[in-house]
Amino acid sequence: MLRATVSYDLDLGLPAESFGIPFGHVCAGVFLESLAVVAAAHGYDVRETLDHAEMDFDSPERQHRIAEIELVPRDPDDPGEAARDAEARAALDRFRTRRTSRRPYDRRAVPAEVRAAAARICADAGYEFRSTEDAALVRRIVHVNQATLFDDLENDAVYGEIMHWLRFSKREAAAKADGLSAEAMLMPGPILRYAMAHRGLWRAPVIGALIRSVYLRTMRGVHQLGWIEGPFGGPSDYIEAGRTFMRVWLELHRHGVVLHPFGTVITNPRSHALFAEAVRADEAGERLAWMLFRFGYSETPPLAHRRPAAAMTLEGAPA
Repeated sequence: MLRATVSYDLDLGLPAESFGIPFGHVCAGVFLESLAVVAAAHGYDVRETLDHAEMDFDSPERQHRIAEIELVPRDPDDPGEAARDAEARAALDRFRTRRTSRRPYDRRAVPAEVRAAAARICADAGYEFRSTEDAALVRRIVHVNQATLFDDLENDAVYGEIMHWLRFSKREAAAKADGLSAEAMLMPGPILRYAMAHRGLWRAPVIGALIRSVYLRTMRGVHQLGWIEGPFGGPSDYIEAGRTFMRVWLELHRHGVVLHPFGTVITNPRSHALFAEAVRADEAGERLAWMLFRFGYSETPPLAHRRPAAAMTLEGAPA
């Protein structure tokens, strides 16, 4: 039996936006679901003891504990183990090959049965998956997403976070193995670097319009948008939200569907209000429309570099 502590590195968070802190726990939920997928393919179940304490990004202790976990070997003599093992290995392959796609999408609609499968996954976790193919509504939300970037560039704290995580060249993206690369955004690195370093240009009459048109070019072919609504009142909800999103992502990938989250629409208060009003989201009480993404079909997007396991583990760290 293997034991470990799962922690969230507060130095790698995004606390500037209004929902930046809750999404630290959402990311933790994505990780825990990912761990379960990988462990299952290697013959293990994961047992968790979760810590639902709120994150404090001002804390001198930069490792926020999420959970104590145990990897428990499954019984290879169990009669149903062979079938479970085959599905687990297929799920691992989907996990390894999934990609966020910011490339232009073609206009094929994702079939109703695929959307229904995503809806069942959400319903099983207490959430609601909704989607739209209404061209006017899709266009409206895409433009909200575009405007959000320009709005965020005027927020000094958010702008600082954006600049910290942008990677302007293939070499930098490969060396740091994190962040958001210019290649993934389909923008030439030098142009993106200059435009981001001179953020006032985004509002300029001529060059600003040109930059915005380049940015919107990647949104060609957006035919469908999906979002998830449900409980979002505290860390336990946030973690479950992250698990649910990863399950939905892997189910869509099973059918060859790619997606691209519009995360800043959710975390920017002004944009969130515009989006929630447009789709008539149910945000009563502690409910929230906490995930929004475009989904469909595109060419294979660029490879996203990932940090090696050694960069994310601390041997013999105290519990």
